[in-house]
Amino acid sequence: MNMMTAPIQGAYRITLASEVDRDGWRDHARRLLQAGIAPEQVTWTVEGRREAGELDLSPSAIFPEQGSDPIAPPVRISKTLLSLINTALLHSNEDRFDLAYRILYRAQSIPGLHRNPADPDMLKLNRHAKAIRRDIHKMHAFVRFRKIGDSAGREQFVAWFEPDHHITQAVAPFFRNRFTGMDWLIVTPGASIAWDGQKLSVGPGGCKDDVPQEDVIEAEWRTYYANIFNPARVKIGAMKSEMPMKYWKNLPEAELIPSLLEQAGTRVEAMVARGQEDMLFEDRMDKPAANLPTSLDQLYTLLEQQTDAPMEKFSDRLVRGIGPDHADLMIIGEQPGDQEDREGRPFVGPAGQLLDRVFEETGIDRQQTFLTNAVKRFKYTQRGKRRLHETPNVGEINYYRWWIEQEIRLVDPRLVVALGATAARSLTGKPVKISRHRGEILSGADGRSILITVHPSYLLRIPDEQGRQVEYAKFVRDLQLANQFVRQERTSR
Repeated sequence: MNMMTAPIQGAYRITLASEVDRDGWRDHARRLLQAGIAPEQVTWTVEGRREAGELDLSPSAIFPEQGSDPIAPPVRISKTLLSLINTALLHSNEDRFDLAYRILYRAQSIPGLHRNPADPDMLKLNRHAKAIRRDIHKMHAFVRFRKIGDSAGREQFVAWFEPDHHITQAVAPFFRNRFTGMDWLIVTPGASIAWDGQKLSVGPGGCKDDVPQEDVIEAEWRTYYANIFNPARVKIGAMKSEMPMKYWKNLPEAELIPSLLEQAGTRVEAMVARGQEDMLFEDRMDKPAANLPTSLDQLYTLLEQQTDAPMEKFSDRLVRGIGPDHADLMIIGEQPGDQEDREGRPFVGPAGQLLDRVFEETGIDRQQTFLTNAVKRFKYTQRGKRRLHETPNVGEINYYRWWIEQEIRLVDPRLVVALGATAARSLTGKPVKISRHRGEILSGADGRSILITVHPSYLLRIPDEQGRQVEYAKFVRDLQLANQFVRQERTSR
C-alpha cells in the first residue's frame, strides 16, 4: 500500500515549536491528512512538554522526500473553517490542537461539518474562538502604558497585561497601528511584544515586577476618569461583565471605582436637582476646563482608552482626524468606511476620492483642511469576505458628540462643514433635514459657523447619470460657498 495513504499504526506525538505555532500545526495537519492518519493515532504537544518514551512524528517521517508521491489525495478545507480554527488555536486549553485536527479529519468526509453548530466538536471549537475574540477585545481595551522616558525624540512606554489565552503576538499589529508614534513594550506572562518605530519584535514573557507600576500620566488619567464617570449610568453587573474585576489590579482608574460607586447616589440626586435634560453626558459636558484635553493627540489617546465605547458591530480601530492642528476649514463625515478602517485615515475610499475631485474644482487645499468623522469607528455587517457599511444609530452618534465637540474646540476652525445627516446631528444634537438647510451658513450652539450638505457617498449611490451630475453640481456649489466664506473670514479678521 502506498505510504502516503496507508494508516500508520501506533501512537504519535507531534511536538510544535511553541504555544502559538499555528504554521507548524497547519503543516503537520496537512501532511497527516494526506497520509490518512486518524486523529486517535496522534497526540499534539508543545516543545518542553514532550514526555519520554513517546515517538515524535515530523513531516519527513511521513514523507521522506517532500512531494515524492504525485497521487497524494487533496486536502479539502473550507476557508471559513480554517479561519475559525486559526482563531481557536490561540486558546489556552491544551487539547485545542487535537480538537482542530479531529475536526479537519472529519471534514474530509463531512464537507458541511463547520455549518453544524450542534456538533460537539464544532460547539467546542466555536467556544474556543469566542473566548479568543473576547480576550483580544479585553487586551485592546485594558492595556495601560506607563511612560519610562524619551529617546531620539520619541516617547517610550511599557505596559503589563495578563491575557487568558495565547493572544499576545496576535494583537501586536493592532498596537503598532494605534501607537505608531511612540516606542512601546507590552509584557505578558507568556510573551512580550515591542515597537521601536520601525519594526515589531517578539520576545519572552515576564512578570509584573518587570514593569513600572505608575508614572506621571496616571494621576492625570485618574482625574480624567473621575470626571467622566457617570453615576446615572451605573449598572454594576454590566460594568463588571465588560470590565471584569481581574483586570482592575492593573488599571490605574480601578482604585477610584469603589469610592465613585459609593458617591453615585448622591451625585445622581444632585444632577436631578440641577434639572439636567440629558444625564448621559452630564459629566462630560460639565467638566472643568482644566480637565479638558489640551491637544488632539491627548484627545484621541483618551478616546482609545475608553472602555464604554459602542463596540457591537464596530471595528476595534479608532480612525483619527487628519489635518493641521489649527485649520480654517473642518469637514466632518459620518464614519470611517472599510478602506478608511484598514488604512487608519479618513476619506481615502471612493467617497474620499470624489471629495478630492471636488476640492480640486473648488480650490480647497486638502493639506490645509481638517478631515474627521462624527463616529470614530467603522460600523459594519459581515457578508462573506465583505464588510458592508451600517449606519450608526442615535445612541452611537450621541456617544461621540462630546469627542467631536472637543475636536472642534482644539482645531478651532472658522467654518465646520457637516457632510450628511449623521454629521449634522452630531453637531446639533437633533435630526436635521439637509434639503431645508443646505447651502446656508448657520450658527451653531457655540456660535461657530456651520454649513450642512450631503455626504459624497450619497452621490455615488445615485443610479442615473443625469441625476448624479445634477447633485454633483450642487455639492460643488456648497463647497465653493464654504471656501469663499473661509477666505472672507481670513481677510476680515
